[in-house]
Amino acid sequence: MSSPASQSPASQSPSGQDVQPSSSGSGRFARALVLETPGHLEERRIELPVPGEGAGLLRVEACGLCGTDHEQYSGALPAGFPFIPGHEVVGIVEELGPHGSERLGVHVGDRVAVEVFQSCRTCAQCLSGTYRRCEAHGILDMYGFIDVRKAPGLWGGYATYQYLGPDSLLLPVPPNLDPVVATLFNPIGAGIRWGVTVPGTAAGDVVCVLGPGIRGLSACAAAREAGASFVMVTGAGRRDHERLELAKSFGADVAVDVMEEDPVRALKKATGGKLADVVVDVTAKAPAALGQGIQLAGNGGTVVLAGTRGSAETPGFWPDLIVYKELRILGALGVDAPAYREALALLASDKYPFAHLARSVVKLEELEGLLAVMAGQASGQPPVHGVVTPE
Repeated sequence: MSSPASQSPASQSPSGQDVQPSSSGSGRFARALVLETPGHLEERRIELPVPGEGAGLLRVEACGLCGTDHEQYSGALPAGFPFIPGHEVVGIVEELGPHGSERLGVHVGDRVAVEVFQSCRTCAQCLSGTYRRCEAHGILDMYGFIDVRKAPGLWGGYATYQYLGPDSLLLPVPPNLDPVVATLFNPIGAGIRWGVTVPGTAAGDVVCVLGPGIRGLSACAAAREAGASFVMVTGAGRRDHERLELAKSFGADVAVDVMEEDPVRALKKATGGKLADVVVDVTAKAPAALGQGIQLAGNGGTVVLAGTRGSAETPGFWPDLIVYKELRILGALGVDAPAYREALALLASDKYPFAHLARSVVKLEELEGLLAVMAGQASGQPPVHGVVTPE
């Protein structure tokens, strides 16, 4: 772990060890990793709160890692405050406050997955089902990205316990799922929502997925489950070769390295000249992917942008093609409960080899090394699926 850094008096005792963010503490403590500044994870002991009205406490069994995690760690997604990362959390409900069972829909002892977004359940956005834009929470109050100085501090999965506020959204985990595998509820849910729900993918569609990471593989499986007649996935360079090979086990008919082969030519060759009805772009920091996606889309097609460029550059992007082809371009941010429920059911079915993915499972004290590899700051091949198990 990195060496200790100075802390706000509101979040650290004079000893520099125990964090007591509220007066309703239990006298018991969680171990947690706090991202103080980019590249600086510090272990702290944070007092476990006594859950209040409608709230609860989760014992974290496993927390999945994705691009957001290593971008937080590297500073590509700076917060400007110390926080406990981790937003793909699975664990056991250990305590519930008054009316917590009714509010959260769970019982003590249940294994649940925690949605990253919170919902007040009463504002217009929540009532319409778009609780990702909840007026009380929204994207600025997501689990895994909340200031640790906000009581009770335990807002992320890099900890032995996570606080469940009364606006938490919890999903029951099927009993046959291992908690490490169950953390895939988040990326698979993304594949379902971004690859099927948002574009309206239907039986017989030709689908092209840009990016062979875990969300890309999930989008391939989701498209196949929706009845797509043909699925192609693309990657870029040797680093993606292993994942491109895996894609065929997740529903892809063809896997293409765009550094070695023109993806448009490959798609036409495989489909007898047909372009894609749906293009799903889940790439990260790949400015050329947008132009490729527009070229891969057929007349009247839909392009879903779910990956972020991290750049204003768009090499190869010709906007006139949007007009000539009458394309729909849709942005997709986050996932919702219906997609998560489908994801957990798909995982439990064992239809695709999600349980057998090459993964790195580490303890809290090993996590910083894995994040450095995922961020490209240390040598090594990033895993398809990374997970931290705090206990």
